[in-house]
Amino acid sequence: MNEGNYANVTFEEIEIGVPVTVERPVTQPEVEAMALVSGDVDPYHLEPGAREAEKEIACAQAVGAEALLSGLLNRRVPGPGTRILEQNLRFRGTIRTGEPVTTMVTAKSKNRSGNLVVFDCLVKQGASELIAGTVTVEAPTRRIAYERVATPEIILRRKDAIARLLKRCEGLEPVTCAIVHPCDAASLLGPLEAARRGLIVPVLVGPEAKIRAVADAEKVDLQYRIVSTEHSHASAETAVAMARSGEVEALMKGSLHTDELMGAVVSSATGLRTARRISHAFIMDIPAYPRTVIVTDAAVNIFPDLPTKVDIVQNAIDLAQVLGVETPKVAILAAVETVNPKMHATLDAAALCKMADRGQITGGILDGPLAFDNAISEEAAKTKKIVTPVAGNADILLVPDLEAGNMLAKQLQYLAGADSAGIVLGARVPIVLTSRADNVRGRLASVAVMALVAHAKRAKQATWQMR
Repeated sequence: MNEGNYANVTFEEIEIGVPVTVERPVTQPEVEAMALVSGDVDPYHLEPGAREAEKEIACAQAVGAEALLSGLLNRRVPGPGTRILEQNLRFRGTIRTGEPVTTMVTAKSKNRSGNLVVFDCLVKQGASELIAGTVTVEAPTRRIAYERVATPEIILRRKDAIARLLKRCEGLEPVTCAIVHPCDAASLLGPLEAARRGLIVPVLVGPEAKIRAVADAEKVDLQYRIVSTEHSHASAETAVAMARSGEVEALMKGSLHTDELMGAVVSSATGLRTARRISHAFIMDIPAYPRTVIVTDAAVNIFPDLPTKVDIVQNAIDLAQVLGVETPKVAILAAVETVNPKMHATLDAAALCKMADRGQITGGILDGPLAFDNAISEEAAKTKKIVTPVAGNADILLVPDLEAGNMLAKQLQYLAGADSAGIVLGARVPIVLTSRADNVRGRLASVAVMALVAHAKRAKQATWQMR
């Protein structure tokens, strides 16, 4: 909750020609809140990346008039007790979220009959005039003041972690990525949007006739290389072979089944295995949690044993560092926060913590077993008298098995409104596993994570070559 003090300016006190100005940024959550109220849920307005430059919101009317002008008139001048009666406004542009917006109102005329005041209004961002016109209000005639008024924080949508991911990729060289069997609209258009943003150079691997038919139906021009294959299994095998040879730096799943692609990836003879066990990580931006969190493994390893969990943890730590978390805090989840010999997950948690103490897992701070509430809530941890750097502040959540992880990730998405990106780690190249349910933001976020991992791999290889 944010608290503020508000006092009005009465009809008699309002001065003609004296401007009142407020400058502050408009946030993405405010845009989404206003869109919900107005019913404006066009993806063009709400999906950074759906069409044009990210963070440009083409709903200046809803956000500007309602959030900015109304806020200034109802809170500052005239302030509490004001009734807005009429608006005559012109809307001329888009508001870029996160950048300062200046809102100014100037009393133009006063009419004692009805205590009416006409204000000249202007909203601008930099040199761009966004909103201009007049608003007529009924001004209060008696003094009204409120102290410590609580305003709830808007948490409809996250902390723009996806926007930050995309921002970090600006200026990076595109990653050559094999798009495996892009034979439907979603699996073709997503990579093409990523290519348009300069994240990847796609190589389309699949039946050429089917790929071109999808492109024709969606009215897109295919200007990228196509490696034609007969069917989905051949698409997976060909793409994996290209990654083995260094022809591509990453893979992205298209419209084939995950098992088909991963079967080719984990093949002992022709796959992309390394000394590290392959695992999956969800990068999740949860509105009610103050930091981005990695949930692992929720897609690859069904019932991981202790050695496999070592690799899953190390993969996640390495990923978190690539994403800018220098020393990630790893919470090893179980149903309880104490070691119980009858609960195998708690034994693994204790062993993993000791292995980290002995340098067998590096780069992060581990704690476990921790129940989910103790991992993400400082208050819950204090109630249980758990005092560690990890409890209540986890950057990584290591789940006991795939079923638990998959349910946790989907609950966070569908019940807590989390945005998510997904990446497969531990192979020779990063792999994006998309879902048909992924939206534009999620697909772009996954590609952005893949690009950052690929660039980190490039940098590491360059360092080895210099030695």
